[in-house]
Amino acid sequence: MRNSFTNNNIKLEEFDALIKLTTEMAKSLYPYIRQILYSRDDLIRNPNAWNEFKNRYIELISERFNTNSMKVKRLLDPSTNDEFFIKIIFSLALCISEDGYLKLRTTLLNY
Repeated sequence: MRNSFTNNNIKLEEFDALIKLTTEMAKSLYPYIRQILYSRDDLIRNPNAWNEFKNRYIELISERFNTNSMKVKRLLDPSTNDEFFIKIIFSLALCISEDGYLKLRTTLLNY
């Protein structure tokens, strides 16, 4: 799905390092993640954080991924991507705890 077409499989050590990096970054972004979740729950009165999150995520996907791919087109489609974004932000929120590394690793390995 990425713009660069390297078919190298990720090693388990690299996979673990990326998960550790993600959980540590999620911990430092905890207030922002809470704000996004709160904004999503109160979309009528306070849509700013949720809309900023969605717009920035779509922007990053457009920059870094192959937009001709059907999977990427589905991510960029506003009518279907809300569920995907909710899953992402919930996953980040769940990996903030002390066992966040294990939760995220288990989720990704079972996906």
